[in-house]
Amino acid sequence: MSSTQSERLRELLEPLVSSQGLDLEEIAVDTVGRKRVLRVVVDSDTGADLDRIADVSRALSAKLDETDAMGDGEYTLEVGTPGAERPLTEHRHYVRATGRLVGFRLTAGDELAARILRVDDEGLDLEVPGVKGRKPTARRLAFDDIDRARVQVEFNRKDDRSAARDATGTDDTNDTNDETEEEA
Repeated sequence: MSSTQSERLRELLEPLVSSQGLDLEEIAVDTVGRKRVLRVVVDSDTGADLDRIADVSRALSAKLDETDAMGDGEYTLEVGTPGAERPLTEHRHYVRATGRLVGFRLTAGDELAARILRVDDEGLDLEVPGVKGRKPTARRLAFDDIDRARVQVEFNRKDDRSAARDATGTDDTNDTNDETEEEA
């Protein structure tokens, strides 16, 4: 998708997504054979359940139908959330991942897996899991030191509240990790 089309679609769709209380995370137009697919990824601090996804999908579809933003050809609109292993690219993504285990690649080339405990404007307070029976350690990581970050799926983890309470002694969690996807 050209940057002009991407910018035009973002300008057109972002106000509608925002009016539904969601953030527009990503827009992508893919061509598969003769078919085009417009993928719109939305999220919010409180998550996006299926009803909210359906509502925003209907609003986006109506808006796209009244404009020529997608041209004359047929296309399929898919609206969903970022998914379980989402990359963290914005400050709000890190806030939403509080309490979650994240894999980091640092600008120095090192890799690190740690749980996000707190997020502020400069960086993250982390809990690095202990290895071979050792206790977890605390670490501070500045945003400038992060090259890439991605939430890790944990099959046997404690729930977010008890993990954060155990690590910090307080119940300072963000229960916003609804991982829901729907095709519209």
